[in-house]
Amino acid sequence: MPNKATIQRVKRATQEGTSPSTQAGQFVKETMDEIRSGKIGARSTKQVIAIGLSKARRAGVDLPPPAKGKTSERTRKSAQRAYNTGQSQPNRPVNAKRSRATTKALQKEGGAAASHEAISAQTKQQARNRTPEQRSDSARKGAETRLAHQTSAGRREIAQKAANGRRAQAKTR
Repeated sequence: MPNKATIQRVKRATQEGTSPSTQAGQFVKETMDEIRSGKIGARSTKQVIAIGLSKARRAGVDLPPPAKGKTSERTRKSAQRAYNTGQSQPNRPVNAKRSRATTKALQKEGGAAASHEAISAQTKQQARNRTPEQRSDSARKGAETRLAHQTSAGRREIAQKAANGRRAQAKTR
């Protein structure tokens, strides 16, 4: 079950018009924090990300499951189930017995999956899987964003976003 603070951050991000993958990142971050604090564990960084994405889908984030052929059929079906649950009944009460069983199973796992080294290795591995063209497109998009922020309107937008972030942090404290 996601924290109330995470759900509020995601709702705010939805209103601001951020992409579903950015919203899902909040749930992945929450899962990483849970592992780092020792609340749960995971076998691999991929599992941490999968848990976070599943939480996001169940919470109603419009993050469709991967297309056929992208992942295993089992993973795709699991993602489809989570997505359908989140789209039809996102505020459904959690089954306490099932939640407890999941937490107990995850507590038996280690915490190294959320280490900075593991996350870095996972990121590099994913980058290697992308084609040079995809990497180039991504770099070009980043450069365009930086250029857009060099204008006075762009700087104003960044300053406004930072101020909103500080206000949101002050409210959660």
